Amino acid sequence: MFYVKYKEITKKFNFSNVINKSELPGYIRHYVLDDEKILVAYKTSRDHGVFTDNKIILFDSVSKFKIKKQMYTIPYKSISTISIIFEKSSALLNLLLDCGYPIKLKFINVAPDDKVRLRILYTCINRIISNQEPTKQDIKKLINDDIHFKLEEN
Repeated sequence: MFYVKYKEITKKFNFSNVINKSELPGYIRHYVLDDEKILVAYKTSRDHGVFTDNKIILFDSVSKFKIKKQMYTIPYKSISTISIIFEKSSALLNLLLDCGYPIKLKFINVAPDDKVRLRILYTCINRIISNQEPTKQDIKKLINDDIHFKLEEN
């Protein structure tokens, strides 16, 4: 959920699919600056979430007929705290903005590769909000969607 003055202004985003960046609708690409790199994009049944190397962009189709869309931009520099919770087939990304507003982004039907992708994304965002550079290897993995779950042997 995303709160402003502690009033809910969006429903929960239950991201269920990673989508190919080339399949993003044109209106979404307009909100990504020329010098930004799209790390990963997600879709709900009707909404989108795009994570770039600078910000999160959430697109909320307000009605089931997609008559009205709301767009939220959350610069990483406005995030003071981030946490991630993994469950068997879901994950929850908790963000707390500098102004004190919480944002909860839920990822459902999460496969092992999706968990790896979310871990890398979380690490990149965490490094950015800590005034550190994300590793080039992590950024490259996200941009190229080079994510593979490997079962560790003991």
